[in-house]
Amino acid sequence: MPLTLKSSRRTAVSVAAAVLLLAPVTGCAADDPPRPSVRTGPSTPRPPESPRAPAPTRLTVPSLGIDSALLRLGLNADGTVEVPPASKGMTAGWYAGGAVPGEPGAAVLIGHNDTRFGKAVFHDLHAIARGADITVSDGGGAEAHFTVTGTETVSKSSFPTRKVYGATDERVLRLITCDGGFDAAGHPVDNLIVYAKLR
Repeated sequence: MPLTLKSSRRTAVSVAAAVLLLAPVTGCAADDPPRPSVRTGPSTPRPPESPRAPAPTRLTVPSLGIDSALLRLGLNADGTVEVPPASKGMTAGWYAGGAVPGEPGAAVLIGHNDTRFGKAVFHDLHAIARGADITVSDGGGAEAHFTVTGTETVSKSSFPTRKVYGATDERVLRLITCDGGFDAAGHPVDNLIVYAKLR
């Protein structure tokens, strides 16, 4: 059953408020087991059972040779966002608590740079260029084409949560992976964020 305008607004406000609790991607070290990639607060709502549009199923970035199925990522029992398992390091995931790619809002795709099994799906993401095409398709064959507007490498201690996950009426996409050197525990210290907008 479609949401009424009143309930849609209430849901949008709840998601916008909860999204401010999201934090950086972690757990991309090659020798570590996968850990939650994005921390959320206990009040973060569970992802919707039925997205407003068909769920995305495939990601392609022709300039980097990326062609990946998309896993649906939800929340773990502790309120953290799931990441693709290390055994599926060459597969990216769509955070279903955000926007559906191509719909209004920020859609977020998360992928590993490396796992204990080796090179992963977003290993070469640092080489993406402004203006590059990113295509996200759904099971019905519909495609949403995005153009890269910029990239940003940030310290995990100063992750720009509002900029990445905040509410927006624009149809935008963010790709997130780990980046940079490693701390004493062997965890990457930075995140690489790719920003793109619908063409």
